[in-house]
Amino acid sequence: MNKYELCVVLSAKLEDDERTAALEKVQKLITRFGGTIENIDEWGKKKLAYEIQKMKEAYYYFIHFDAEATAPVEIENRIRIMDNVIRYLCVRADA
Repeated sequence: MNKYELCVVLSAKLEDDERTAALEKVQKLITRFGGTIENIDEWGKKKLAYEIQKMKEAYYYFIHFDAEATAPVEIENRIRIMDNVIRYLCVRADA
């Protein structure tokens, strides 16, 4: 099992319940593909470096999880088509 960090940037236009639902959907994707979530770090609403889809702010979440090497590709394929996700990045965390 490898350690990964997934950064998910959600739209600032979302209400609290919609944002929670989107985050839960990402968590379910991780567990669906055999991952175990260690920590979820919520950074809150931050200013974007550049405007994306006419938005200047977004919500940042960092999810640390353990999974097999094939899981990140499958997770990214599902996150890519989620409407509320503006950007995402999954990287392998080295010890």
